[in-house]
Amino acid sequence: MDSSDYYIPAVALWIGLAVKLPGLVRGWRDPLVRTVGLVIAVGGAGFFFAAPPTIAAVNRASGVANFSSPLVYSIISGFSASCLLLIVHWRGGPPAHVARVSRRWQAAYLLVTAALVALFALGDAPVDRLTDFDTYYATTPFIGEMIVLYLLAHMTAALVTTVMCWRWALHVQGWLRAGLWILVVGWLLNLAFSGLKLVAVVARWTGRDWSALSTDLAPLLSALSAPCATVGFLLPLVGPWLVSTRRAMRTYRRLGPLWRELGAASPRLPLAAPIPWHSPPYVRLTRREAGIQDGLSLVGPCLDDAVRTRARDAAEATGHTAAEAGHIGHAAMITAAVAATRGGTTPRPATVPGHARIEALRGTLPAVSDALRTSAIVAAVREATAGAATEAATEAAAEATPKSPTAPSTTPTSAPTAEPTSDRDPRSPQGSPGSAKRAAPPARHASRTAPSASPRHASSVTPASPANHTSRTPPTSPVEDGEKSST
Repeated sequence: MDSSDYYIPAVALWIGLAVKLPGLVRGWRDPLVRTVGLVIAVGGAGFFFAAPPTIAAVNRASGVANFSSPLVYSIISGFSASCLLLIVHWRGGPPAHVARVSRRWQAAYLLVTAALVALFALGDAPVDRLTDFDTYYATTPFIGEMIVLYLLAHMTAALVTTVMCWRWALHVQGWLRAGLWILVVGWLLNLAFSGLKLVAVVARWTGRDWSALSTDLAPLLSALSAPCATVGFLLPLVGPWLVSTRRAMRTYRRLGPLWRELGAASPRLPLAAPIPWHSPPYVRLTRREAGIQDGLSLVGPCLDDAVRTRARDAAEATGHTAAEAGHIGHAAMITAAVAATRGGTTPRPATVPGHARIEALRGTLPAVSDALRTSAIVAAVREATAGAATEAATEAAAEATPKSPTAPSTTPTSAPTAEPTSDRDPRSPQGSPGSAKRAAPPARHASRTAPSASPRHASSVTPASPANHTSRTPPTSPVEDGEKSST
């Protein structure tokens, strides 16, 4: 195996540890959380210190030949013990039972580690062996026993963990079950790793050289087992989080059309306060849902149940299911209410939906938002209500605009009429036949005074003198008279 075959799993495990580090810091008092961190950290350390370049560096730094061997054996034994502790805490049970079993495994592997160090100190391994230490010193007194003790301790942990995970996986479901089966695979690979090394050692006792099993095949199985163990432990913890995050992001996107629709009811006032750009998906979803609820409260007085009923009936007539038609009806009602709120109009109280209808609407917001985006019926309601709102706003603006009288026009002295131009109806164009009729009556009415203007202009009208009317020739038609008065 190349050095990268050791360092890549080590880096992968430590990256997983870095990802879990914030959670480990927050929940350090939890034994399960501490054990998860210990498994990942020690597993990465085992691969790092088992790499041949690291072995050579440690041996040089310590000044003791093969000093890395008891160090690596102790780290791997600690990894085995931490995995057993993790399974014990993970499965749970009475606290006293869990504590008692944990103490027993800890004591056993502490004794194993102490024995490994003692046997190495008693033995003699003067020649540095970077890759085949197990088979090279398999027959050396005390060193051979140290190797067998390490392999048996590792095989025991692998076998016990495999059996515990197998039995537990038969009684659970979901992400936990998937993680346990992956752990079973990982620990079966660990069991094969120790078994191959033990076979190579026994072969060395009998005078055979099967060192390839220990130096080539066994490390490959160990490299495969490390990711399986890491994924198996993390999957039940990370899997539900991934699912909930994906669901939150999907719901957040689905609520977008409804969020924008309600936001148009009050463009100057946002539905919710801004949040940091790095906020997690569930925080974004909570903000959007709260803003939509506030928006529904804003347009609540303008919700017209008659609009909902007509849109629902139209949707059912076009082949939609009852549920789909209900969502389209709610979407159309919201669209009309937004336009009414923006235009300042409110429907009759009898058409406002009841509390039960509003609560039903709040419970189907994603589906209603989908209807806002896809339904042609809702689009037609939006176009119609937008046009009505624009017309109403135009009329309101026209009524609110103050009307100022225009300056009177200059007329010749020979003009037969004394009525000022301000007496014309402001809604009639200047010089129209209607205004001519009101400006100067025919001469045959010379015995009468000029008729008064409309009430709103009564104060500006000056009656015409009869002499002025008798000294002129009556016009042949009202139109001609109007033309003369307008000159």
